[in-house]
Amino acid sequence: MASKMAHLLCLLLIFMLSLLIIACSSKLVLGHSVVESLPGFEGPLPFELETGYVGVDESEDVQLFYYFVKSESNPKEDPLLLWLTGGPGCSAFSAFINEIGPLNFKVKQNGGSLPTLDLNPNSWTKVASILFVDLPVGAGFSYGTTSLASKSTDLQSCDQAYEFLKKSLQRSCQGEYFNIDPSNTPCLQDYQAYSQCIDGLNPSQILEPSCGIASPKPQELFSDRRSVNEKNIELVVHQPLPCDSSSIHAYKLSHLWLNDDRVREALHIRKGSIREWIRCNYGLPYAQSIWDSFQYHVNLSTKGYKSLIYSGDHGMVVPFLGTQAWIRALNYSIVSDWRSWWVQGQVAGYTRTYSNRMTFATVKGGGHVAPESKPVECCAMFERWIANQPL
Repeated sequence: MASKMAHLLCLLLIFMLSLLIIACSSKLVLGHSVVESLPGFEGPLPFELETGYVGVDESEDVQLFYYFVKSESNPKEDPLLLWLTGGPGCSAFSAFINEIGPLNFKVKQNGGSLPTLDLNPNSWTKVASILFVDLPVGAGFSYGTTSLASKSTDLQSCDQAYEFLKKSLQRSCQGEYFNIDPSNTPCLQDYQAYSQCIDGLNPSQILEPSCGIASPKPQELFSDRRSVNEKNIELVVHQPLPCDSSSIHAYKLSHLWLNDDRVREALHIRKGSIREWIRCNYGLPYAQSIWDSFQYHVNLSTKGYKSLIYSGDHGMVVPFLGTQAWIRALNYSIVSDWRSWWVQGQVAGYTRTYSNRMTFATVKGGGHVAPESKPVECCAMFERWIANQPL
């Protein structure tokens, strides 16, 4: 029971995080088909229905089928609801036709003929757009293109649900989120919706309060409504925030300690060299000339150097899904597939090993600076890796 509850909580967390990406969007930007009429229903459909497949996993060998019904009220403003029917293995069509969707089968049917349909007067689509997804793979019309892809677990379903929802932004922007083509209106609209949805979150650790100073680059990741003074750790916002996290406290102490003359003397800091120590100096006259480390990593790994790539699973600055995408681009073969790794009797994250002596690990509950929030787990991870032991 505990295991099932953990998996359900995982799915709930993935769902809630994923809605941040597309909850403000009134239209799926996917490879879809618009359905204007259905056999068994008289006349054109009085609501907007789209269906389609979304490929997920590394090779898109899992094809998830969905029904998307746009709100019949105000789709631009109304919320978006994701519906996954349980089982596991039950099709979301069950909810579409029997529970909350816009259609019901007529109670009285002519025996042997095609079932006929009526409008559902109690459809939830009157106040919300609903995305019905056949999940896990094998449920409803969702399928795997290989026998391996047709198999799944609770955790894989979590990942696939998250990836499915990401596709809205990914398809319209074609993977380019920083230098968006001004003529790509769907991408600009989706990115604006995404930005509005994550506004107020701490991108370094989404469960921590948004305090500005916790961000690695406050001037880029926070809006003009906030101003940060790193010296005094002051945050000016419209409403006060509970910025009492341990990391904020540690940043303040660092500033006080390293700017003390006695400390500088003990550390043999040259007088007059640095007037004031600050944690992150973003005013450096520094020009970035290497924009892609891909070739350098490949070169080192082919020479036999091992590598540990890790990401906290609660950070948005460099999210672990982005790290996974980078790893997929290396096209290394998988040596040992996904499994949990443990510390002190608890799951500390998930790991996978690849050829060329590369290990990838997620740190459960870790943010952008994973060892800061999960020091025990990250220390154990490093100790095992450096000793050539499995995580």
